[in-house]
Amino acid sequence: MDHQLCIVLDFGGQYNQLIARRVRECGVYCEVKSYLTPIEEIKKMSPSAIIFTGGPNSVYDESSPHISEEIFRLGIPILGICYGCQVVAYTLGGEVSPCNNSEFGKTEVTVKTDSPLFKDIPEKNIVWMSHNDYVSRLPHGFNVIGTTKDCPCAAMENKEKKLYAVQFHPEVTHSEYGKQILRNFLFEVCDCKGDWVMDDFIESTVKALREKIGDKKVVLGLSGGVDSSVAAGLLSRAVGKQLTCVFVDQGLMRKDEGDFVEETFTRLFDMNFVRVNCQDQFIEKLKGITDPEEKRKTIGTEFYKVFWDKIREEADGGFFAQGTIYPDRIESGKGNESGKGSTATIKTHHNMVKMPEDITFDGIIEPLGDLFKDEVRKVGEKLGIPRELVWRQPFPGPGLGVRIMGEITHEKIKVLQEADAVFRDEIKKSGLEGELTQFFAVLPDVRTVGVMGDHRTYDHLIAIRAVTTDDFMTADWARIPFDVLARISNRLTNEVEHVNRVVYDITSKPPGTVEWE
Repeated sequence: MDHQLCIVLDFGGQYNQLIARRVRECGVYCEVKSYLTPIEEIKKMSPSAIIFTGGPNSVYDESSPHISEEIFRLGIPILGICYGCQVVAYTLGGEVSPCNNSEFGKTEVTVKTDSPLFKDIPEKNIVWMSHNDYVSRLPHGFNVIGTTKDCPCAAMENKEKKLYAVQFHPEVTHSEYGKQILRNFLFEVCDCKGDWVMDDFIESTVKALREKIGDKKVVLGLSGGVDSSVAAGLLSRAVGKQLTCVFVDQGLMRKDEGDFVEETFTRLFDMNFVRVNCQDQFIEKLKGITDPEEKRKTIGTEFYKVFWDKIREEADGGFFAQGTIYPDRIESGKGNESGKGSTATIKTHHNMVKMPEDITFDGIIEPLGDLFKDEVRKVGEKLGIPRELVWRQPFPGPGLGVRIMGEITHEKIKVLQEADAVFRDEIKKSGLEGELTQFFAVLPDVRTVGVMGDHRTYDHLIAIRAVTTDDFMTADWARIPFDVLARISNRLTNEVEHVNRVVYDITSKPPGTVEWE
C-alpha cells in the first residue's frame, strides 16, 4: 500500500490488535507482526514507526521473547509499551527487576510535559498499569520522563535516537490521555502525515479489483454479516454482474433477517443474488442433538455442504471471494508468525473457509483483508449499505442454534425469533441501543408455571442478555433501567406466544461469557 506504515511488533500481549486499531484511528496505516519477524523484512517494509507490545513474560528470563539490538540501529522511532518498555531497557543495557509493589489498574502518573511524547498532556493524569517488573536501571542515553508512587520509571526517552518507552498501556480507554500519547509519538516524534483515509481505500481497492478480476466471474459467500456485506458492496462496485453472491438461509437467523438481506442487496447493488432456503434440512439434521458443541459442528458441517453444493452450480472459473478482515488473518497465523511468546494461531475464523478439492478457482480475493472491524463499518457506510447491516451486532456463526438450549425445533426457533425481535424493538424505542454493545434473547429450554387470566400455564422462560464492552475480552452486564426492563417483560409475556416468564442475565465476563453456549 502507498501509505506510511507503523509496525506493531507483538511480544505476546493481549492488546496487540487494539494498539494497531488506535494507530489507524490516528490516520496512520498499521500492521501487527511477530517479534520474530526478521530485521531484513522490517527494513524492506520501510516503516515510519515501530511499537513494541506488552506481554506476560519477565524479560530477564532467558526463555522470554527478546529482540536483536540491531532494530535500534535502523534509525526508526520506537515506542515500547509495558513489556515492550522493558525489552527496550533490557536490550540496550539497562536493568529490569521485580517490583516491590506491583501496579494493576488505574494509577496516577506524573510526566514531563516538555517531552514530545507528552505534549498537550497534564503533568498528572491517570493511566492503566499492569506489571510485576519495572525498569530499575536506565540504558545509557535515556532519561526518566514519567513516574508513579511505586514506579520510578513509568516512562523514559532517548530523544536524540527517537526511542521512547512507557510502563503503562496508552492503548486502553482507562488511560485518560492514551490516544493523545500515541498521536504524539506518531506525529511529534515520527513525523507521520496521517494519510490512511477510507475514501482513498475504496477508490484504490475498486481499481485494484477491476485490474485483478478483468472479465472473469467472482463468487462470494454472503452471510448477511458486516464483513461479507461490505465485501459484496466493494466487489459489486468494481465488477457489477460479474459477481454472484450465495446466501444460505438455514432458518437460524433473527426474525425476517433473511428477507432483509435479500431485499437490501437486490435493491442496492448490481449483482447476481442466489438465496438457498434450507431450514427444514437443518432442523432434520439437528433432531435429537442437545450438546452445544455437537450442535455447532452439525450446523457448520451442513452449512458447508449446502454452500459448496450451490457453489458447484454457480462456479465457472474466475475467483472466490471471502469477507476476511485483518483480525481474522492475525488470529489464524497469517498475519502474525507463530512462535514463543506470540499470540498467533488462536483459532481459524469463520470468514476463512476451506475449499473442497473438487472445486477450483483462479484465485482467492479478500478485499477487506487489511481492515479492522471499525474500518469495515466506515467503508460500508460510504458504500451506502443500510445502518442496520453496517452496525449489525456480533452474531454467532451457528445463529440462534447456540441461543436455544437443548434440541432445536421449529417451535423453539419461532418463539426465540419473536422474543428477540420484541426485546430489540423495546431497546431501540427506549433510546438505549447506542449505549449497549450487544443485546439478545436466549431460550434456555426451561418451562415454568404461570398464570394468565384464570388459567394455569406451563411454558417457556426467556432470558435476556445485554452487555457493554470495548474489546469483548471482558464485558459487563448492562444496567438497563427497571422501568425499561418492566416494559420488556410485559411485552414478552403478552405478545410472544408460549412465554410466561422473563429473567435478566446479570453475569459479567468473566466469570461468564457473552453467549450462553
